[in-house]
Amino acid sequence: MPQPWSKPQPIRVGLIGAGYIASWHADALAATEDAVVAAVCDLSQPAAEGLALPHGAQVFGTVEALIESGACDAVHILTPPHLHAALAQQCLKAGLHVLVEKPVAVSLDETRAIAAAAEAAGKRFHPGHNFLGLPSYVRMKEALRAGDYGRVSQAEISWALPLAPLRSGPFNLWLLREPKNLLLELGPHPFAFAVDLFGPLEVLYAEATKPVPLPGDDPRPQGFRILARAGGVEITFSLSMVETVDDRSVTLRGSSGRARLDYAADTLVVDRENASDLIVNPLRRQVDLGWQHLREGLRNAAVQTASLNQKGPYAQSFRGMCAAVYGALARGKPQDARFSAESAVQVMQAIDAAIAKLPPEALEVKAPAVQSRKPQPTAMVIGGTGFIGRALTRKLVAEGHDVRVLSRGRHGPFPDLPDQVETVGVSLHDLDALTEAMQGIDVVYNLARSLEKTWAEALVNDVGVATRIAMACEKAGVKRLVYTGTIASYDMSDPGVQITEETRFPKDMSDRNLYARSKAECERQLMKLHRERGLPVTIARPGIVVGHGGPLQHWGIGRWHGAGAVRIWGPGKNILPFVLIDDVAEGLMRMGEHPGAVGESFNLVGEPMLSARDYFDAIHETLGARIRVSSGNLNVFYASDAVKYGLKKYALRKRGLVRPSRADWQSRAHFSPFVNDKPKRVLGWQPEADRAVLLEKAITQANLFGF
Repeated sequence: MPQPWSKPQPIRVGLIGAGYIASWHADALAATEDAVVAAVCDLSQPAAEGLALPHGAQVFGTVEALIESGACDAVHILTPPHLHAALAQQCLKAGLHVLVEKPVAVSLDETRAIAAAAEAAGKRFHPGHNFLGLPSYVRMKEALRAGDYGRVSQAEISWALPLAPLRSGPFNLWLLREPKNLLLELGPHPFAFAVDLFGPLEVLYAEATKPVPLPGDDPRPQGFRILARAGGVEITFSLSMVETVDDRSVTLRGSSGRARLDYAADTLVVDRENASDLIVNPLRRQVDLGWQHLREGLRNAAVQTASLNQKGPYAQSFRGMCAAVYGALARGKPQDARFSAESAVQVMQAIDAAIAKLPPEALEVKAPAVQSRKPQPTAMVIGGTGFIGRALTRKLVAEGHDVRVLSRGRHGPFPDLPDQVETVGVSLHDLDALTEAMQGIDVVYNLARSLEKTWAEALVNDVGVATRIAMACEKAGVKRLVYTGTIASYDMSDPGVQITEETRFPKDMSDRNLYARSKAECERQLMKLHRERGLPVTIARPGIVVGHGGPLQHWGIGRWHGAGAVRIWGPGKNILPFVLIDDVAEGLMRMGEHPGAVGESFNLVGEPMLSARDYFDAIHETLGARIRVSSGNLNVFYASDAVKYGLKKYALRKRGLVRPSRADWQSRAHFSPFVNDKPKRVLGWQPEADRAVLLEKAITQANLFGF
C-alpha cells in the first residue's frame, strides 16, 4: 500500500568558521525549507556562541568534536581558503556532505582531491559559488538556452569593486599574502558564470594591472584582465579593485540581443533591435530599455519591502544556492550542476590556467628582510595591524624601540622590520596568554576595537577585553597602558559648546550608538581601576584620522554610496576634527612616555582647518575627482533609523537592539568644536598647522583611489 506523501526531514548543517561570511550562510539556511543550522564550530567560543544563539545551534571548538557529536548531516566550510581542502576531505571521510566557500581550494590539485574524497565517500561536494543562485541569473541562463539572445559570440564578465585592504589594510589577510591569492579570491564568481553558461574554458591571455606597494614595498596587483574562449564564445574577464563605481556584471552579445546582468543589483536588461524605421527605431529602443530598468527597479523594491530588507541581492544569492543544494539533497534528487564537484573543478582549472598565464614578475613575493637579531620588545601594540596601529608601530621603531604586535595570526604588515618587530597570535579572551605575552614590556598600547550588534556582545567583546588587558598589565608589571577611546563618545550636537578633556560624557549612554557607548564604558572601567588600584592608564581619543593608509570612504565624515557619492552627516560646513595619522602616532608615543600622562585623557585632534565640503573640494582640486556630495538631514536620518528599529524589533523580533537618540545623530556631524590645548601643553604635541601640508599628506600622498 503506498505511503502518504510526507515532507522530507531538513538537512542538519554545521558551520565551520564563525567569521563575517558565516552570518550570510546562517541567514540563508534559516530561510531554506530543507535545511537547518544545527551547529557552529570555531576556535573562538564567543564568536561561535554569538552565531549559534539565534538558531538554537550547538557550539563546538574543534571539527573533531563536531564530527563525533553526530549533530550534522552536512557542513559549510567557511575558514580561510588555505584550510579548505584538508577540512573538506576530513568531513567527507566522516560521512558529511560539504559546501565549501569560494575559493574552494588554492589549486586545481586540491580541488580534485576534494572531489575524489566526495566520490569515495558517496557524499556531495558543493562549491559556494552563490551568485549562480540569483533569480536574475537564472532568468539569463534560461533565456540563453531558449535562444532569446540569438547566437552569442562574445561575453564580458566584470568584477569592479574597491578592495580597501590593498591600500589601507589590514595587510595580514590571506588574500594579500601572495599576488595570486587575489585572483583566487575574486576569480571564482566571474569564472563560475562563464563555466556554467558556456562550459570548460580555454584561457588565452592574462595580465595584472595597477600594482600598489604593501608595507615593505611588496607590490600587489589591483586589477586583472583575462581573455578566454569556450566553444565559439570569446570571453573577457575584467577584475578591478581600485576605488571605482561598482560594476559587477555579465554582458552577453548575441545576434538577437545584448543582455546585461548586474549581479550586484540582481537586475537583467536586454537591448534588442526592432523593426521600426528611422526616428522611431532609436526612440522605441530607448523606451524599451527604460521600461526594463523601471520593471527591474520596481521588482527589487517590492521584494525588499515585502521582506523588510531581508532579501537584498547578496542575501538572495545565498538563499538561491542553499535552496538548490538542500532541495536536491533532502528529496534525493541529482546534484544541481551549478553547485557540483565538476563545476568546482572546471572553475579552479580556469583560475589555475589564468595564474599560469600571468607574467612571472606579477606573481613574485618580495622576500622579507633577513633577520639579523631577535627583537627585544619593550612596547606592545594591540591592534598593531590596523591603520593607527601600523603607524604607531613604525613610529616607535623609528624612535629606537622594539615592538611586540598582538594579532590574530602570526602574519603582520612589517616584513621590512624583522629585527625590531615581532608578531604574536594571542586571544584577547585569554588572561594567562596575555600576561605571558606582556613579559618584559614597559608600555602597552591598546588599539583593539570590537563592533558588535548588541550591548551584551559589546560588554563581552569590547569592555570585557579592555579590562582583561588591564588585568594582564597589572599581573605583568607593565609601567604604562595607553588605551584608545573615541571622540564619538562625546555629545557633539551643540555648536555653542567647546569640547575639552574636562567635558564629561553623558551620564546615560543607553541611547547612544553602540560604538560610542562601549568605548565610553571601557574608559570608565579603566579609570576606576586607576583610582582604586593604581592602574597606570592614559586615555587617547583620536579625531577623524586621515593620511597615507587611510580609506577614501571614511565613515566619520558621512554615509558613503560607493566611491563616487557621499551624504555628509549634516550640512557639511562646520569644521571637522581632522588629524593626520603621523600626528596621532606621535601623540600616542608621547602619552606612553610622559610621566604626567598617567591618569589623564587627551583628545588628539588637529588644528581647526577643514569642513567636510572643504575636504571634498580639495580632493577634486588635487586629484581631479569630483565626488557627489550631498547634505544629510540628521532629523531624516533619525526618523529613518526609528522606522528601521521598529521593523527589526516588532516585525523581525530581533533582540538587543539599540536606537540612537537625535543627539547621537547630531553628534555625528561634529557640530561642537574641539580645543586641543591639553596635549600641546602637557605632552608638547604639535599637530600639523599648515593647511597646504595637511592637504598634501591627507590627499596627495594618501593614495585614496589606488592609482
